[in-house]
Amino acid sequence: MPHLDEAFLDSAQSLEALDSRGSLRALASAGAQVRRAIVSAREAGIDRVAGGDRPRSVLVASLGGSSVVCDVLDVLAEPGSPVPVTTRREAPLPGWIGPLDLVIAVSLSGRAAGPLALAAEAARRGASLLTVGAPDSPLADVCARGRGVHVDIAATVPTSRAALWSMLTPVLLAADRLGLVECPEQVLERVADLLDGRAEECRPSSESFVNPAKVLALGLAETVPVVLGDGALTGVAASRTAAMFARTAGMPTTHGALPDAASQVVACFDGPFGRSGESTGNGSASGGIFADPFLDGPPAPQLGLLLLRDHPEAHRERGAPVSGFPAVDLAEAVAESARDAGVKVWEVEALAGHPIERLASLIAMTDYAATYLALGLGLDPAVSRHVTELRDRTS
Repeated sequence: MPHLDEAFLDSAQSLEALDSRGSLRALASAGAQVRRAIVSAREAGIDRVAGGDRPRSVLVASLGGSSVVCDVLDVLAEPGSPVPVTTRREAPLPGWIGPLDLVIAVSLSGRAAGPLALAAEAARRGASLLTVGAPDSPLADVCARGRGVHVDIAATVPTSRAALWSMLTPVLLAADRLGLVECPEQVLERVADLLDGRAEECRPSSESFVNPAKVLALGLAETVPVVLGDGALTGVAASRTAAMFARTAGMPTTHGALPDAASQVVACFDGPFGRSGESTGNGSASGGIFADPFLDGPPAPQLGLLLLRDHPEAHRERGAPVSGFPAVDLAEAVAESARDAGVKVWEVEALAGHPIERLASLIAMTDYAATYLALGLGLDPAVSRHVTELRDRTS
């Protein structure tokens, strides 16, 4: 069972030595990413997207570390967007996309095959284009030939996962200008301030007993993590968290959102990683003070539930008191069931504010937790030998 050394996590020098590409510094730059992206979007002419007119529909293309951009715009636009917003990871482009539609393609490198192919086909059909990625990249070239708007991202971070806010900010600004979501620059400035606050709260020099991200990393390291959001917005954060745990810390993680995922999560409490499934094949207990590690083997890892909660005020804004909101009651019931089953439970509640502020508060916290988890396990957060080998085999 993996174990994190708390003394190692409390040593800023040790963390920096292992973090060869500066993943923690990149996370700390999230607020600055938002501010730089606002300026870059203005300079690129974000007001010219789709000719300044509302398109018939919007399709967002991104994958890998940037795929969360699709999820965020989808969840923010779904309640009130006057036009349909769809997402796509790879070709082909849907047949109904034409000159009246807008395609948004996002790729940090500007070379990701899926978004690049979708942008090229959209340009061929005469659709409006917004692309976000590296300057002088194939994606930027496709956008220029399609007479679209390209927002440059300077490659100053080690991975696309750490560049989330550079990629997401221009997309949100464009969506605001077109009336798809309400997310003006003032809101994004508050997001930048919030991200700066999280960076201070979760800084490497902050000791583990007062650093909430380190607390999460230390606890979840010895579990099989399940990340559960208590609604659609927190479900996006749960998906991002699971991806970060897997891709950054090499920790397989399942995720879901209420109400759909309630039964499948609770059913896991009966399985081999729940307390009720802790006996070994020969009927002896796999843990406890009487366990013999030579006869019984090492103790099996136990489930750990990370519950991501929206701010209570958000539920009130939906028109129902917190006590009467079904998703909130369901989240409480799942947490209670987990504790009764002996499953460790951690809860992270979003800060108050605009939906993107609440989402940012959750994502920032769990991004840090995933990075500390990787470092505590002796892994460089931005380096994976097997991912490199996979790229070599498929290039």
